[in-house]
Amino acid sequence: MNREKQILYAAEQLFEQANVGIIETVFASDYVVHDGDKTHKGHKFIKQFINQLRLAIPDIKISCIEILCQTENIITWQRTFSGTHKRIFRAIPASMKKVRWNEIVVTRFEGAYIAEEWIVSSLAFQLLMKQNIKK
Repeated sequence: MNREKQILYAAEQLFEQANVGIIETVFASDYVVHDGDKTHKGHKFIKQFINQLRLAIPDIKISCIEILCQTENIITWQRTFSGTHKRIFRAIPASMKKVRWNEIVVTRFEGAYIAEEWIVSSLAFQLLMKQNIKK
């Protein structure tokens, strides 16, 4: 499977199907993800994050994946998600509203595995914007 197809496969299987069984075949055992000022490591983190996200937004769908730039070992891409925020997610209460957000991802490969990623996401902002804030 080429790297572009591997990214598409991993995104669909993890986010839409919640198939965490594919993690070992797609991600390096010492996988690292950078999210803002936070760094997370390993397969356990991927599983926990997918489970938390799918509990909060169980009908999550990927509406678009676009490859922006590709070199030998790095792919920069954008993904767009949508779904209904039905349970608390990272201290943000459920709004029961539809939410749509974008993420920019830089993925670095080592051999056949995704080894490291940098992610910029608008998810938290979009969830906060859906809150019923009364003054």
